Amino acid sequence: MDLISNLATGFAVALTPLNLAFCLMGVIIGTLVGVLPGIAPITTIAILLPFTFTLPPASALIMLSGIFYGAQYGGSTTAILVNLPGESSSIVTCLDGHQMARQGRAGPALAIAAIASFFAGTVATVIIATASVPLSWLAIKFTAAEYFSLMVLGLTGSVALAHGSPAKAIAMVLLGLLFGLVGIDVNTGLPRMTLNIGELGDGIGFVPIAIGMFGIAELAVALGRPQDRSLLSVAVKNLWPNWLEIRACLPAMTRGTAIGSILGVLPGGGAALSSFAAYAVEKKVSATPERFGKGAIEGVAAPEAANNAGAQTSFIPLLTLGIPGNAIMALMVGAMMIHGIQPGPQVMTAQPELFWGIIASMWLGNLMLIVLNLPLIGLWVSLLRVPYRILFPAIVLFCCIGTFSVSNSTFDIALMLLFAVAGVFFIKVGAEPAPFILGFILGPLMEENFRRAMNLSRGNVLVFLERPISAALLVATLALLVVLILPAVRAKREEVFQE
Repeated sequence: MDLISNLATGFAVALTPLNLAFCLMGVIIGTLVGVLPGIAPITTIAILLPFTFTLPPASALIMLSGIFYGAQYGGSTTAILVNLPGESSSIVTCLDGHQMARQGRAGPALAIAAIASFFAGTVATVIIATASVPLSWLAIKFTAAEYFSLMVLGLTGSVALAHGSPAKAIAMVLLGLLFGLVGIDVNTGLPRMTLNIGELGDGIGFVPIAIGMFGIAELAVALGRPQDRSLLSVAVKNLWPNWLEIRACLPAMTRGTAIGSILGVLPGGGAALSSFAAYAVEKKVSATPERFGKGAIEGVAAPEAANNAGAQTSFIPLLTLGIPGNAIMALMVGAMMIHGIQPGPQVMTAQPELFWGIIASMWLGNLMLIVLNLPLIGLWVSLLRVPYRILFPAIVLFCCIGTFSVSNSTFDIALMLLFAVAGVFFIKVGAEPAPFILGFILGPLMEENFRRAMNLSRGNVLVFLERPISAALLVATLALLVVLILPAVRAKREEVFQE
């Protein structure tokens, strides 16, 4: 009954005209960035962060959430019709989705992608609502020692699941932790690593880093890639799949939703990893694996269900524990802090309208997406005709305005450009910026919880091992590290990312 009353509270918030409008705006923007290759949802959320300052917290978070899961829908449209994944989680959809389009079955491919996404979104919303209560109950038992250990596990997980070399991912985490410590030491009141620059006294701003690394840097790298958009004339006929196709897709959607729901919760997981894993599983369990890659409709249903479920369940650790599991969730933490909300289990008890409003809006957003996507396919595809060289200057200008508007500081724009250059360098040398931003966000929180734990235990370092939950989290971290350095696991990991 609590769940029903909580969801009723959430729908009462999400159904207000203002929040409905921002939910619609979020999913439209999300679909748009999903359609346009090179503009990822993380880029868009980073750019729009400063513009949410004046909005009510619930409206701002509902809109930013809508961009994230809306992009999963949009990415599938161009993946199927143009063989061009607008979003990394849609890469797998190209394999069978575009083959279906070439065989004249673009309509069923698009329809099953939308149906699978809506099915997964609905299930994921229920999972978030049911899992949040026990997880928050557990989180209330957390003290500073448990929070510190949980953050160590989260950062280790982000290293394990990052693309490329683990050594580079560890280096990026440490670099992020270091940058997160710049500013005034809250205990001594002395400046720390500020290089005598007055503007760094309050630390490095989150917005310049986010926009620089995930906005301008990602766009600049995308600008350097060839933009092949030649297959725009695929006809969309007979939109709905037949009963046999739907029956074949039901188990695939269910498995994809389950895989996405689990992987979305893991640190470093999310939509992209979920879609790859779901496709691999579907191919293995199929009685006719040779059909995959040649237009198998299950090869569209499973990854599309997985990426939407993974996108939504990645909110679970953020909303219940205050721990971002991936870079987009790190940006959501930044958005919550900008609005004066301390992420963690207290959000559910102190601001239930906000918490349940975001969850309810996810289901409404998914409903809007299925209504919007299918009738407007022609409009979304026509957007691909906009030359990237025209979009790029407009987006850079938008980034500068957004960064400047935070504190009316030109220093922040200089920082943004500096981190944009650093972001391009990191991408070019194969070091993902995502572990950096996780380290940057979690660094000050880890320091705060470490110091608090040490103060409460009067300097006894063993406090992290004496408390059962903290010890279990550290053991899990150690196990993850051991697994990560095993030669067989490392070889398999590289093989998976290569695929």
